[in-house]
Amino acid sequence: MAFEESRLASPSGADLALYHMPASAEMRGILLINHGLAEHARRYHDFAVAMAAGGFTVYAHDHRGHGATRSPAQLQARFAPHNGITAVLADVAAVRHHAVSRHPGLPVILFGHSMGGLIALNAAAAEPGIYDALAVWNANFNPGLAGRFGQGLLAVERMLKGSDVPSPLVSNLSFGAWARSIPARRTDLDWLSHDPASVDRYIADPLCGFDVTVSLWIDLFRMSYAGARPDRLGRLPPDMPINLVGGGEDPATENGEAMLWLQARMKTAGLRKVTTTIYPHARHETLNDTIREKAIDGFSTWCRTLV
Repeated sequence: MAFEESRLASPSGADLALYHMPASAEMRGILLINHGLAEHARRYHDFAVAMAAGGFTVYAHDHRGHGATRSPAQLQARFAPHNGITAVLADVAAVRHHAVSRHPGLPVILFGHSMGGLIALNAAAAEPGIYDALAVWNANFNPGLAGRFGQGLLAVERMLKGSDVPSPLVSNLSFGAWARSIPARRTDLDWLSHDPASVDRYIADPLCGFDVTVSLWIDLFRMSYAGARPDRLGRLPPDMPINLVGGGEDPATENGEAMLWLQARMKTAGLRKVTTTIYPHARHETLNDTIREKAIDGFSTWCRTLV
């Protein structure tokens, strides 16, 4: 089963590349997928097929600066010249509105991996109550002092070189460090997954693995620090079901510790239905690692308990 591909005009001005997988069983709800950094939504095809078999109609879109989405002042690896976070959250809301207009009355589950997890939590807090459940996988909302150092480097780079160029310093502190954390690695992308075939597909994909601009790094750090602030988390409904997933060998989330930190932060904020799973032998891309079937089955079961 292939994605149904279309275009969606967002109020932000973006022309979104939209992918839809209709439910192949009795329809239970809507799943909205937010992909990660330097990739695109079509990589979630197998996940969408599995969720469709469980009764969920699935929508995914390429974020600004990624995949086949086009936006004003288009530039790969950048949300927007200004107010990028506002724009990317408006795009998420547009996809939700489109999905709900086609399938009224169904519960909406908002899912995000990595950068998509940053976007999903910020989107849920920006418009509390319009999503019925939230899933945040492999996203770090606690970059700590290292993140503040990175923000300082980005401020200097923006002053000296502008916002629309890659940041080799921050890329080396993030992607480079994560690559070096894997002993006897075959490639510098082995931190993504234990599955060599999955890593090779990512490397061969021309829409993956591009250099991230200073502008986008700045937006990512802002979403990371803002998303888990007590006032933001306090805007979410206390009984909103939340699904957190991490990998015990994921260097991007301190081997899952960032997900446990987020869980504690959410519970302190009064969120009562937070479910957290750390897969001990998973790296960053849970959905493309060797435990993907177990992870998808677990998520599908969790979703079915909601409806």
